[in-house]
Amino acid sequence: MFQKFIDRPVLSTVISVIIVILGILGLATLPVEQYPEIAPPTVQVNANYTGANAETVLKSVVVPLEEQINGVEGMTYMTSSASNDGAASISVFFELGVDPDIAAVNVQNRVARANSLLPQEVIQTGVNTQKAQNSALLFFSIFSENENYDGTFVENYAKINLVPRLQRIKGVGNVNVFGAKDYSMRIWISPDKMAAYNLVPADIQVALREQNREAATGKIGENADGIFEYVMKYKGRLSEVGEYENIILKTTEDGGFLRLKDVAEIELGAFSYVRKNSGMGNPGVAVGVYQTAGSNAKEIIDEVEAILVESKADFPKGLDYVIPFNTKDFLDASIDHVVQTLIEAFILVFIVVFLFLQDFRSTLIPAIAVPVAIIGTFFFLQLFGYSINMLTLFAMILAIGIVVDDAIVVVEAVHAKLEQGADSARTATKTAMSEISGAIISITLVMSAVFIPVSFIQGSSGVFFQQFGITLAVAILISAVNALTLSPALAALFLKPHNPDKNHKSGLAKRFFRAFNVGFMAITNKYTNTVGTLVKRKWITVAMLVGFSVLAIILFRTTPAGFVPDEDRGIIFANVSMPPGTTIEKTEETIMKLDSIYESMEIVEARMSVAGFSLLNRVSAGSYAFSIMKLKDWSERDADSLSVNATMQRLNATSAQFKDAQIIYFTPPSIQGFGTNSGFEVQLQNKGTDDWLAINDVKNQFLGALNARPEIQYAISQFDSGFPQYDLEIDIEKIKMAGFSATDVFNALQGYYGGIYATDFNKFGKQYRVMIQAKPEDRADENSLNHIYVRNNNGESVAVSQFVDLKKIYGPEVVERFNLLSSVKVSGVPNPGYSTGDAINAIEEVAAQVLPTSYTYDYSGLTREESNASSQTALIFILSLVFVYFLLSAQYESYIVPLSVLLSLPIGLAGAILFINVAGLQNNIYFQIALIMLIGLLAKNAILIVEFALQRRRAGLSLFEAAADGARARLRPILMTSFAFIFGLMPLALSSGIGAIGNQSIGLSAVGGMLIGTVFGVFVIPVLFVVFQALQERISGKPEVIHEESNA
Repeated sequence: MFQKFIDRPVLSTVISVIIVILGILGLATLPVEQYPEIAPPTVQVNANYTGANAETVLKSVVVPLEEQINGVEGMTYMTSSASNDGAASISVFFELGVDPDIAAVNVQNRVARANSLLPQEVIQTGVNTQKAQNSALLFFSIFSENENYDGTFVENYAKINLVPRLQRIKGVGNVNVFGAKDYSMRIWISPDKMAAYNLVPADIQVALREQNREAATGKIGENADGIFEYVMKYKGRLSEVGEYENIILKTTEDGGFLRLKDVAEIELGAFSYVRKNSGMGNPGVAVGVYQTAGSNAKEIIDEVEAILVESKADFPKGLDYVIPFNTKDFLDASIDHVVQTLIEAFILVFIVVFLFLQDFRSTLIPAIAVPVAIIGTFFFLQLFGYSINMLTLFAMILAIGIVVDDAIVVVEAVHAKLEQGADSARTATKTAMSEISGAIISITLVMSAVFIPVSFIQGSSGVFFQQFGITLAVAILISAVNALTLSPALAALFLKPHNPDKNHKSGLAKRFFRAFNVGFMAITNKYTNTVGTLVKRKWITVAMLVGFSVLAIILFRTTPAGFVPDEDRGIIFANVSMPPGTTIEKTEETIMKLDSIYESMEIVEARMSVAGFSLLNRVSAGSYAFSIMKLKDWSERDADSLSVNATMQRLNATSAQFKDAQIIYFTPPSIQGFGTNSGFEVQLQNKGTDDWLAINDVKNQFLGALNARPEIQYAISQFDSGFPQYDLEIDIEKIKMAGFSATDVFNALQGYYGGIYATDFNKFGKQYRVMIQAKPEDRADENSLNHIYVRNNNGESVAVSQFVDLKKIYGPEVVERFNLLSSVKVSGVPNPGYSTGDAINAIEEVAAQVLPTSYTYDYSGLTREESNASSQTALIFILSLVFVYFLLSAQYESYIVPLSVLLSLPIGLAGAILFINVAGLQNNIYFQIALIMLIGLLAKNAILIVEFALQRRRAGLSLFEAAADGARARLRPILMTSFAFIFGLMPLALSSGIGAIGNQSIGLSAVGGMLIGTVFGVFVIPVLFVVFQALQERISGKPEVIHEESNA
């Protein structure tokens, strides 16, 4: 069948050209990202109950919403939080593969059911449901060095002029501005003046609703008999401070009017003052840009940067911007690095091939075949909806080493026939192809079969395995098509019959090759003798196999396990927690002191800070702050002392002087979409009815025990029940006696302290809120209650302090729930030398020892994926072996002979884990991917020997001679393909700089497995063949002797 392609070289080349054209088309349209989308789809529900404390928000907003949302289709888990600034936030996580848009609609429908159960104030401000983009592509900060422009101006400038443009970029899911300083008409009411005029906040609310509104007043002359009709236009909402000042509250006894300016100060201020942002040490605004699933990260960031550069020309004087966090820097650098490795691998592979084939024409055949397979693969990536990412690119690098094998096997076989005296390259190619096409198909099936089970893995680890495995399998299949069509056609065209007389030319190259060949012949003879000895003394092989198996088991148990390696991304996050109850002003002072430390460090290139928000538990409170620092480019910090880890150690030492602040430095997680910090994340849950103080005590015991473990560098929780609070007690009897209602008291407290969202106004083409509240100095301490009055139906006013009693207590700033249970999030980082896998084991042991029976724990974020993934990997590994075994059984028509292939595998696996262990790397997902690939590669070497030995046995040789002949004939192609693969991976194994840990994990394990597996395997496989073929022949008898005339 395949002889046709040798006779029709044009047909063969056309097939390859079409594959290349399709590949180039695919390459042009594929999105580029660092990792495939593996974060679970998430939907966020946000609501605000202005002025309410955390526990009130939890009971009145979070619980009714959670009850309805729980169990929505495809949901895996749900987290929620309520804080003292009145914010409620619920995050619903879904299974991978659920359409995020459908998920958002389903959650929205559930939220609508809860509306009737929510407080009126919450419904008025709105419950917002949106699919959350977990992966921030970049953070930028616009800051002001001009004292005329404060943070409020900068934030609103960005929201009016920049944010709408950024939201329109294709692929942008969300543009998040850290802060709520939207312009707001602030009506600062004076308690004393309000009392003097016998007014309460509700009066101002009524006046605003009456005099600050849009009205549909209709038309004059419509449908009448006149000629014209006139639209009546009312001025509508007020937008200037002066207009609000003149709002009439009531008429006075002397016939005048009491206006709003008589009892309040009005200014165009900010909606909220709970956050303060800075960039490069100046007041500003921080903005995060998030992408939607399946969009092209690189293109989005290029466009955002272009808009920023273009907009900068129009910035008011003194405004500038900085980008301290940008995923594209690492993406570009790591992908450039991998592409460079790809080219290096290509060159190294051909040096090895040239060394063995010693002929430029022969080397040209693999050199043409490899790019066809690699480029063609891109078309199929496009077809499967994959992207160009680290995994698909790693697969390409490994594919070079594997794909070259098929071409080498063809060229080697043709050369062997030419050496035996074939009269033309075409005859030699036809004879060779009739012998080896079976082996090529068998190798291809085995190599692809290894990756079939991979496509069944669930969850995020499944996406990793699939994108890697299927890319590799496609490259191998295209390579097999090449080996059966293009390579034989090229061999028939390019190669020439061997002429022994021509080999007497002198010259350095010829002398070198002659020496190489003499040396190689000597090695081959020694090898054949050693195989003979081993076949006679089979116990040596058994001992070797047992030794390697034991070594592999021991090393697998002692090597730390992880999920994805943490790389040096050149970014450091700092999270600052001040003592509970600290004001935002005091927190800002601390963060600015820290900022001046960052500024003095030469290695820090850009920085921004936000006071009033915690990155670790994503909550707004005055006592929290965070900073983001971008370090200089990797090329400028080659030394170990300038790495991210070394810089974090220096920062920890420097910030020890801040005694009253807990400062944690951490790096972003390796995979976007799993929270903000690398390390582990565990949720401590209370199944009983304990209050938050009791939960806090259990949390402290749990943290104490965790931090005592050697595996844990630190474990922390941002939960603290020590925030100073007042317990408000109301004397209902007194209130009723005086003719008031409790509602009057609550309304007064909300109007002066919490703030009332009264109505809206329009300015700068946007809609903003009008807020009523007392000035900060009029609500500074508990004595201010004496100045706040309530009014009953008879028009009598009494100070609120008559009915209210305040008692100092302590409570949490933020309360959280996980899957409907009260919970506390604990996050941490394993000690150097330990992995997150070790940390998970430590957590499980500590939980069993210290947690009371009414408490449990669960994982969230990346830790949840890791704990789910570890159980699948072993199963996939076994499945891959089973697939290979059955395919070989079908190929050899025997259930016994394939064992000679499978039993040679432990040697390579031991080599892989040995190299990883010695290099101090982890048994992570890259290593596991390399292992599955090694099964295929090492099986391929074994197949080459076994297939050839079987042919020789059928030709009538004895078992011993067949094994020795098979081993001898196939030693050269096996060594050539294996060393081509090993050298191809050298740039990865010896990688340094950007993404080095991932590169080394995959490179060293593949090199180690291949090197040890090949060097020892070539001795073990012939012995195993003799053992199992003898066993097979006892059952089914000797094979019929087939006289192969063509081999003569």
